[in-house]
Amino acid sequence: MHSFVYRANVLLTFALTILALMCVIASFSDNFNFPSPSAEIQIVKFNGFQKKPPGNDEVSLTMNITADLQSLFTWNTKQLFIFVAAEYETPQNSLNQVSLWDAIIPAKENAKFWIQTKNKYRFVDQGSNLRGKEFNLTLHWHVMPKTGKMFADKLVLSGFRLPEEHRRG
Repeated sequence: MHSFVYRANVLLTFALTILALMCVIASFSDNFNFPSPSAEIQIVKFNGFQKKPPGNDEVSLTMNITADLQSLFTWNTKQLFIFVAAEYETPQNSLNQVSLWDAIIPAKENAKFWIQTKNKYRFVDQGSNLRGKEFNLTLHWHVMPKTGKMFADKLVLSGFRLPEEHRRG
């Protein structure tokens, strides 16, 4: 006959093996979700476009963000981290990215939204490269699962242009 400790060890090992198997299946099931998120960002106005010491351009803007990210949620999704970034080119760098706004979406019910907001973070370029510059606004998202690996993607919205002249807000 086996001792109590031996039987407890067998039971605990079996339970942990089943739990690990369930986590692997849960993580694998996310591969069968084909999300179709949609978003639209409109710039309502440029609140300010200034040259700050020591010569850096700084932009303040108000934007409308409309998004439906509900398809990113599965039963294995804990939350979404989303952010809007301005992306543009300069002579020094082929890609500049400046985060303008971010949020955490804790549930599927909150994943369809409309918000009017000013940029939460400063839109600054090191130099005077922003006047008349074309740029993209990109909505990035990171899906944080309950178990398994994180996955990230983005939606690029193009066709935006900064003002030609500096002006105070």
